[in-house]
Amino acid sequence: MTDHLIIFAKNPELGKTKTRLGNKLGDDVALAVYYNLIHRTQEVTADVNVTKIVYYSSFVDREDSWDNITYKKKRQKGENLGVRMAQAMKDSFEEGATKVVLVGTDIYDLTSNIIQTAFNELDDHDVVIGPAKDGGYYLVGLSKPVYSIFDLDSWSHSEVYNETMALINQANLSSSVLVELNDIDEPEDLKGTDLEKFLFDIGK
Repeated sequence: MTDHLIIFAKNPELGKTKTRLGNKLGDDVALAVYYNLIHRTQEVTADVNVTKIVYYSSFVDREDSWDNITYKKKRQKGENLGVRMAQAMKDSFEEGATKVVLVGTDIYDLTSNIIQTAFNELDDHDVVIGPAKDGGYYLVGLSKPVYSIFDLDSWSHSEVYNETMALINQANLSSSVLVELNDIDEPEDLKGTDLEKFLFDIGK
């Protein structure tokens, strides 16, 4: 298969995932929420008919819940998020991919249809991007190896999407923008999802 889906995932460790949730609800609850988000991401990506690679933040866990036949596994490399995303994209293009889409594991509302739409949009665009409500983005895809769009000075702020779009325009790349979605960082982000019921069930 010549299309690649890259999934960026943090290693699920107590106190190291969903830290903003952990600060308000406890690290154990934050980790449980993250496991639910991983399961959700697995559900929406399993049947997408492309080569799928999970990129771990710290180390490759061969005994995890990602099926070893369905998903390849690698470790992210680079000193910041932009470098890590660019390197993962570069790896896929060097392996022969013609279209590469990258997502994270903290978007509860992500669907397989959105992912497939992203690949379809790359038939006619250089870049596809899915904006997040917090000012970042939950998905980015390329149809050619152009990595300047990842050259941001910092990543933890509300202008990531706008700054990325500016870089896309500066590079004269054609782009397609997907539906805006909400990522899960704060307790209020869980409202209206099954994860809100999960918190209720455990008394949070």
